[in-house]
Amino acid sequence: MDEAATGNGESGRPRAARPGRPTLAAVARAAGVAASTASLAFSGAGPVSEDARARVLAAAAELGYGGPDPRARSLRRGRSGVIGVVMDERLSDAFRDPVNVLTLDGIAEVAGEAGTSLLLVRSPLDDAANPGPLVDAPMDAVVLIGCSVRIDPAVAVLRRRNIPVVAIEADDIEGAVPVQLDNREASRRAAAFLRDLGHADVAVVTLPLDGNHQRGWISPEREAEGIAHTSLERLRGVRGVYPEAQAYEASGSSVEEGRIAAAPLFAPDGPRPTAVVVQSDVLAVGVVAAALDAGLRVPEDVSVVGFDGITVDDSLFHRTHIRQLTTLVQPFVQKGQAAARAAIAMLEGEPAQPAAFRSELRIGDTTAPPRAR
Repeated sequence: MDEAATGNGESGRPRAARPGRPTLAAVARAAGVAASTASLAFSGAGPVSEDARARVLAAAAELGYGGPDPRARSLRRGRSGVIGVVMDERLSDAFRDPVNVLTLDGIAEVAGEAGTSLLLVRSPLDDAANPGPLVDAPMDAVVLIGCSVRIDPAVAVLRRRNIPVVAIEADDIEGAVPVQLDNREASRRAAAFLRDLGHADVAVVTLPLDGNHQRGWISPEREAEGIAHTSLERLRGVRGVYPEAQAYEASGSSVEEGRIAAAPLFAPDGPRPTAVVVQSDVLAVGVVAAALDAGLRVPEDVSVVGFDGITVDDSLFHRTHIRQLTTLVQPFVQKGQAAARAAIAMLEGEPAQPAAFRSELRIGDTTAPPRAR
């Protein structure tokens, strides 16, 4: 037989078996206590003498024992200890949007305090036969963020797994706990503010209406086909004040997309609006840039209103008198906190509370009465 078969080294002596993961039972034996005592001493929960606790911790350090195997604990509890956060966008794109990052901060804060981990997952494609990681990812509950464009396949997978769902800014979903924002009413207030300033010619630059991320003027047919809850609600809010407002769909939420989407609004050979309502602040920065590109002054020639209330640090503003967008400030972190609290409540068998939040109109340097023509 060769060396590999016998397990002997060059000296002929049997090799020592490779040590496995230290166990709590081994720690208990080394400390001279019962396994239950070692468990209580190590976790810090329970009546254990200081002497026993010290012996257990010393034995754990000697053996390199870092704590109970999380896989075994998950099997005993029937839980993974994980809340899934499902986003519609590619994660690389989602983290370019400050709104997603701040909302996730709120979720992480509450989950961390509860000792729960987070798992970031992208929503499945429209093809129900390709559900992606949702079908087997270890999750006890799920929070949906911005998944309104492909929410049906995601929810179908989660229902089959009997996983509790919390939905942030989505259409009503049977069995899901909603965390809502007043998108329609907030946008209506912004439009009413412009109306009160005297603006009659108002346009809208929207977020994508579906997962195709196309760009262009929004026809009645295109609007009817739209499935993105937040985008449609914000558009309907403006249309409640300006029923004939023209709307242009951006293919994403970025400064460059705002610049591209607004360029047709300010074309020299067409009617130019005196005000633009924009569905995100980063898009709004691009709209301001497009106005300046067209030789217009903000707000003297055109007013711009954003949505979100993020801190905008753009070199464009540094070259102008603009210091702050007029915008609708939404409570991102609080939305995330409410969603995480609802998810944890469901895991504990407690009533999960829906939540609804209000955005506040903050007047900045990008709005003014229209210039007399």
